[in-house]
Amino acid sequence: MQIPQSLWAHLSGASLGLGSWIASQHQGVPLLVGINGAQGSGKSTTAELLAITLRQVHGLKTIQCSIDDFYLTHNERVQLARDIHPLLITRGVPGTHDLKLLNDTLNRLMTQGSSETTRVPRFSKALDDRLPINDWETFRGRADVVILEGWCVGTPPQPKTRLKGAINTLEAEEDADGAWRKYVNDALCEGYRSLFDRLDLLVFLKIPDFSAVIEWRGLQEEKLAEKAAHLIGSNIMDAKAIQRFVMHFERLTRWNLETLPLVADLTLEIDRAHRFVKVSG
Repeated sequence: MQIPQSLWAHLSGASLGLGSWIASQHQGVPLLVGINGAQGSGKSTTAELLAITLRQVHGLKTIQCSIDDFYLTHNERVQLARDIHPLLITRGVPGTHDLKLLNDTLNRLMTQGSSETTRVPRFSKALDDRLPINDWETFRGRADVVILEGWCVGTPPQPKTRLKGAINTLEAEEDADGAWRKYVNDALCEGYRSLFDRLDLLVFLKIPDFSAVIEWRGLQEEKLAEKAAHLIGSNIMDAKAIQRFVMHFERLTRWNLETLPLVADLTLEIDRAHRFVKVSG
C-alpha cells in the first residue's frame, strides 16, 4: 500500500476507530459509504484500510470502489469533447463518468445471491482508459458494506451565481463563456445528485487548503510512473501538466471545503503530513 512506516500506526489506528463507527451503523442491510477527499488526500488508502478493518475485525463483507474506475472510456470522452466542450476530454469532473455502469454495479453488489458474481470495472490512469473486462475485479455474493470513494463523491451543485467568474487561468482562457463549468454543475444537479442520495454515510477528508493538492498530486504521479514504467503508451504528467490538470478540479475542491463539513456525517481534518488532527460530525 506504499504507506510510510511513520504513518502506519496512526492510519491503522484511525481505521480501527472509523471501522467501529461504520460497523455500529450496520443493521443487516447493505450500507453504502461515501468517502470524499481531494486529490492526494489519502482517500484511496483510507478506503482500503477501512475495508480491511471491516472484513477482518468486524466480519463484514466489504468492497471498496473508486468513482475513478467508472470514467467514460477515452473514445467516449473524445466524443463528449467534440459534442459539448473540449475540456471534457480530461477525465475527472462530473459529467465524465458512466453513471449507468456505476449504478448498475452498486445495485448488483448490494443485491446478489451468495453464488452470484459482480464484475467491478477498473480504469488505468496511466493509459487514460478503462481496462478490458477480463481485467475487472470479480466480487461474489452480496456486500454488507460498499465503500465508494472519490474527490467528487457527495459534492453538491453550486448556485448558478457562483459560476459567473473564472477562478483560475484554465477557466479564464479555455472556458471564458462558462459553458464547461455549467455542464459540470448541471451534471451535479441531475444524475450525480440521485447517485449521492443513495449514500447511507458520507465521510469527508478535509485537507488544509487547495495548495496541498498540487504537491500531493505530484507525489501520486511519481508513484504512478513507477508502476507504469513497463506500459507502452502510458500517459504520465510532468509538473506543468499536473498544475494544469488540477485546475480542472479547483472550483469543486474549494466548494467541497466550504460545504461538505456541513453535510457530511463525519469530517476528518488532515494536516500536510496526512495525519488526522480533528474529527467532527
